[in-house]
Amino acid sequence: DFSKAMSQAGTSQFQEVIRQELEYSMKVELDKILETASSNELEHTKKDLEGFKKLFHRFLQEKGPSVDWGKIQRPPEDSIQPYEKIKARGLPDNIASDLNKLVVVKLNGGLGTSMGCKGPKSLIGVRNENTFLDLTVQQIEHLNKSYNTDVPLVLMNSFNTDDDTKKILQKYSHSRVKIYTFNQSRYPRINKETLLPIAKDVSYSGENTECWYPPGHGDIYASFYNSGLLDNLIAEGKEYIFVSNIDNLGATVDLYILNHLMNPPNGKRCEFVMEVTNKTRADVKGGTLTQYENKLRLVEIAQVPKAHVDEFKSVSKFKIFNTNNLWIALSAIKRLQEKNAIDMEIIVNPKTLDGGLNVIQLETAVGAAIKSFENSLGINVPRSRFLPVKTTSDLLLVMSNLYSLNAGSLTMSEKREFPTVPLVKLGSSFTKVQDYLRRFESIPDMLELDHLTVSGDVTFGKNVSLKGTVIIIANHGDRIDIPAGAVLENKIVSGNLRILDH
Repeated sequence: DFSKAMSQAGTSQFQEVIRQELEYSMKVELDKILETASSNELEHTKKDLEGFKKLFHRFLQEKGPSVDWGKIQRPPEDSIQPYEKIKARGLPDNIASDLNKLVVVKLNGGLGTSMGCKGPKSLIGVRNENTFLDLTVQQIEHLNKSYNTDVPLVLMNSFNTDDDTKKILQKYSHSRVKIYTFNQSRYPRINKETLLPIAKDVSYSGENTECWYPPGHGDIYASFYNSGLLDNLIAEGKEYIFVSNIDNLGATVDLYILNHLMNPPNGKRCEFVMEVTNKTRADVKGGTLTQYENKLRLVEIAQVPKAHVDEFKSVSKFKIFNTNNLWIALSAIKRLQEKNAIDMEIIVNPKTLDGGLNVIQLETAVGAAIKSFENSLGINVPRSRFLPVKTTSDLLLVMSNLYSLNAGSLTMSEKREFPTVPLVKLGSSFTKVQDYLRRFESIPDMLELDHLTVSGDVTFGKNVSLKGTVIIIANHGDRIDIPAGAVLENKIVSGNLRILDH
């Protein structure tokens, strides 16, 4: 046993030496990069690289999945409240004064590349020519006009989206919404083999675009604080932010949740509220809230030991998942940021660059910080508050007559007999937005649709109606044109179907 202990001690000493060497090599490389910064880039580049260094240090310290599966427990009953209970309290007469203490923050760092678009995802048209950003501004403007309030919009951009977003913002200069932006950090991608940055200088245009990345939305706390905007908003009397992904069209300001935050029934305010919703078979990978070492904790699939992944995905054991709609106290962010006390697990995101080089990105997720805040709470909200548009299949749903649009908000049509959304799977011919739009002369009537699968070279004429389960498969080399006015109910269509104009 003695020799075993000695060899273990030797191994851990050896690992420690390697760790220190890696950290030293990283510091040398980052210093070289910093030397290439111009005087006006120096300050924020320094802050970015300092933040990255801390993350890299933690990455080298932590090994394996970051949760001990044996410590995971179901959250106590009262730690996740049903939305109905919060709504049943009604609203006070002075809800406008509570609204004046709110700031809406949208995570706007993502590009539309997964849908074949260049530029920020928030500028993709989703409904009647309106983009994600248009709808967000319309929602807040409607709120400010209805209650005579001043709820501002804050966009967290990334270096990928900042320029294009700022150009577009001019069009809202006369709207009744103050819009602020700040940028999340810019971190260097690391070569998977050497664990050194692939960037040689600070530039991030041209061939260097692949050298840098925005480190996930967990970066919001440090970037918001470093930008000075956090302090300015606190000085203006703002108390809470409502944070959500800009592509989640269900994430609108909810007055009942706001009232619960501002006027808690037990008199003790929550510093952090996470909206969760019930899992369906489509959400098995979503992060879930658990009780861990007497704190609410968000557990993501990446943190789960391999042997327990199936258990994690089970809809019966973990019934809810995180929508990433979060309500957070500004004063708490400031306090924790100043104490360097916000603890988020590191997500290691492997990527292969165009030239075939394998790199890793170190990221964090905004919701993972829940365990650092006092008096956190989960609220189990209706599914309608989670309506993300990640693919053209999602886009088809929100463009269709399943939803009606009012003051920037989408609501499920009353004509739909059941409140669930149909399952839509569009094949690879529809992945890019421009291809998708070309394949639909008009968006089909989907009010009675349960399931749609489309694969291969398929186009839809005007005024098509889809009901029940519809599967359309054009084999390789075949083409299917669904004629104008067609009604497909519980149909499988395959083979070749071409209607030629004469």
